Amino acid sequence: MNEDILTTLKILIIGESGVGKSSLLLRFTDDTFDPEIGATIGVDFKVKTLAVDGNRAKLAIWDTAGQERFRTLTPSYYRGAQGVILVYDVTRRETFAKLDNWLTELDTYCTRNDLVKMLVGNKIDKEDREIERDEGLKFARKHSMLFIEASAKTRDGVQCAFEELVEKILQTPGLWESVHKTRGVALSELSQTGQGGCGGYCSLL
Repeated sequence: MNEDILTTLKILIIGESGVGKSSLLLRFTDDTFDPEIGATIGVDFKVKTLAVDGNRAKLAIWDTAGQERFRTLTPSYYRGAQGVILVYDVTRRETFAKLDNWLTELDTYCTRNDLVKMLVGNKIDKEDREIERDEGLKFARKHSMLFIEASAKTRDGVQCAFEELVEKILQTPGLWESVHKTRGVALSELSQTGQGGCGGYCSLL
């Protein structure tokens, strides 16, 4: 296998406290789930290499605390990010209602206009759902985001979320190439691959 790393990408995970950001990250990087995991204090950081369409990318994934008292970390946390995963809890409507606030913060602090956004409705393993899939999909489309529902507990959708996000970033060469080539050709060539290996799980917008 070719061990060459194509690029290193900075990925953020944001959303309200308790929606499962750290659990999604741990499931993706370590394939573990801890139901007793505590709230993130400040910022956590993990690195994982992912192969997408024959390209290997090193992901530097930043997991932030959702609590208001840690917001002073925000500007440096967002700087230079190429992708962001915005998480809500499908069983807590208030976490969905706050998505607009997170998008506003993203627009305020992000240094790139073309970063790729993925909306993830987490905790679909629970029975007391308050947000239906169609509602999440509609919000994602309105804000030009990728969308998937997931469960860090059961693994459902987790790998796919990160793979689709990275695939979309790699389809946007200006996000990661130091030499800005003409994007149209690369985008049209890569877009032929469609939705990758997730069987239509994600909605590519």
